[in-house]
Amino acid sequence: MKNIFGGVQWAVFLIASSIAAPIAIASIFGMDTTDTTLFLQRTMFVLGIACLVQAFIGHRMPINEGPAGLWWGIFIVYAGLVGIMYATMEESLQALQSGLLYSGVLFIVFAYTGLVDKLKVLFTPTITFVYLLLLVLQISESIIAGLLGIVVEGDPVDGKVLFGSIIVILLTFFFMNHKLPWVSRYSVLFAIATGWVIFWILGKLPETAETTSALISLPEMFVFGPLIWDSGMFVTALFLTILLLANMMASIRVMESVLKNSFSIHAPDRIKQASAASGINHIVAGLFSSIGPVPISGAAGFVSATRTPTLRPFIFGGILVVLISFFPTLMATLASLPAPVAYAVIFAVFTKMVEMAFVELENEKDRLHSYKVAAFGLMSGVGIMFVSPESMANLPSVVAATLSNGLITGTIIAILIEQLLKQRKKTGRV
Repeated sequence: MKNIFGGVQWAVFLIASSIAAPIAIASIFGMDTTDTTLFLQRTMFVLGIACLVQAFIGHRMPINEGPAGLWWGIFIVYAGLVGIMYATMEESLQALQSGLLYSGVLFIVFAYTGLVDKLKVLFTPTITFVYLLLLVLQISESIIAGLLGIVVEGDPVDGKVLFGSIIVILLTFFFMNHKLPWVSRYSVLFAIATGWVIFWILGKLPETAETTSALISLPEMFVFGPLIWDSGMFVTALFLTILLLANMMASIRVMESVLKNSFSIHAPDRIKQASAASGINHIVAGLFSSIGPVPISGAAGFVSATRTPTLRPFIFGGILVVLISFFPTLMATLASLPAPVAYAVIFAVFTKMVEMAFVELENEKDRLHSYKVAAFGLMSGVGIMFVSPESMANLPSVVAATLSNGLITGTIIAILIEQLLKQRKKTGRV
């Protein structure tokens, strides 16, 4: 019975912390309520499977999988490339779907070739700072537009939506910083529930999606089309995979600290297994046209607060999430979450990413070195964001896709500058 209740708690935690991403992405890509329901269904199915894969053949610890914030940001970025790099939303989503499969293969390659340790050296705290800050800056426009009720460029600001969004943001921060552990633990769930009620009172709830008459419906594969080769997407997937590896290792370290295991003894095999499992999970995400999953570091806080360090409740929770995804009516109810509520929760979540960025920068001992690298990376990346992508249309696709993305361009430049400064320091020229 203890495992059952523990599993239900894990399922609630996973769903509550993951529901905002697919709702927001579906809104950005202009999906109707039915497509949003199906997208949410596939996402929950993939996350449940991902938890089970990690539990059985990956890191084998109670760390739940959630939509990767980095993939979340890239989905938003690629929505903005429609009409520029891609003719339709479907083509952009097809490229993203293929990118998940690229990333899955890269995870496995990195796991079994020993490249993980070599590649992670490039992503110092300074580079991570630049990447996280550029990511937040690049998607902030979409978030603010969602909070203002702007669906299509040129739409007027919706006063009711703005009012409701502000209340939800304040409530989210209130729940996240509440003194009672059980309140802060389920802050996202409480914020979504209260936001739902607020937008119902304001008369801004979307129509409930129409569902099939079948009681049970299995998620479909390759919804956005067949696998394609997109060189620009491959470059993006390469960067994301490396950063997600760093995220994965951080989550493992934190959880091992909670479970009081020795990271030095178990780390090599565990990281290799977790990387391979993440590759499988990304391939599954690509096959089912979902969002790339990643181990969530917040799971350590959940385990510590709930005192559920064993795998059995976690496995039961993963199975429960998979089963829930098979019921269209339940998924339709979850999909009726107003997009501004999801954006409000995202706003609060991404402010934490800004905090994470500056915490990373504090880990650098040579601050002057960090400031120089960050200056080049941020100025280049943010500057590219203001350049019209149409101006690069005549360049080769991989170059155009890279230079059209301020996030990737700024990060590459930061890496190059940092390696140059390190080389000059070794030779005594700096």
